[in-house]
Amino acid sequence: MTTENRKQRLRRLDLLFVHSPVYFVTACMEHRRKLLATAAVHETFLRFGQEGPAHGAWIGAYVIMPDHLHLFIATDNEKVTLAAWMRSLKNTISKALRSTGVTPPDWQKTFFDHLLRSSESYSENWNYVRQNPVRAGLVRNAEEWPFLGEIFALEYRSG
Repeated sequence: MTTENRKQRLRRLDLLFVHSPVYFVTACMEHRRKLLATAAVHETFLRFGQEGPAHGAWIGAYVIMPDHLHLFIATDNEKVTLAAWMRSLKNTISKALRSTGVTPPDWQKTFFDHLLRSSESYSENWNYVRQNPVRAGLVRNAEEWPFLGEIFALEYRSG
């Protein structure tokens, strides 16, 4: 088959322009240490999240597991990058852990992020993630897990 006869494949977009994109983020503790699922860390996380709009970031739904966390975040790219925001979140939680005697390193250096492309992605990802404590055998149903919730109601917008 010659090049002319082959169907043209769709190219992946090089750039995607979205105002206040919504990311699905996962961050893990170094050596998967089980340090996060505590009332003190949860309170620190909530306080950090509630102060986010002043810094151009809004946390939506989240679940804090013993050794990792999942969250949805929308950012105002003009004020903050996702990498800088994650550094700040990790540092804030690390300070709270140090105050309880936990020694660093706390976090894996990297984190996983995925830019959501549709409202279905948000709800599908959230429905899966919120079941993490159930799949891990920590609770019988997700509503029993004290370290999940939503700080701001996020909405996917394509422009």
